[in-house]
Amino acid sequence: MTAVVLILIIGLIWLAVRLAHRPRNSLLGGALGPELVNQARELKISGQFDDAVFLIRGETGMSQRAASRLVRRL
Repeated sequence: MTAVVLILIIGLIWLAVRLAHRPRNSLLGGALGPELVNQARELKISGQFDDAVFLIRGETGMSQRAASRLVRRL
């Protein structure tokens, strides 16, 4: 019984650390700066929508859906 509780506690700690290192769709910390927005906008204007989404996802950790919505609004 003690081993099961210990494994659950370790699992919860591991999950909390993973979530803290990769916040979902978070723009905190200035990850979405003006330079990044300009780069994504230029890619979109030149017809490279998927590359713009990939850039936003890579720099911010956003989901595919959220990054696509953001690029569409640029």
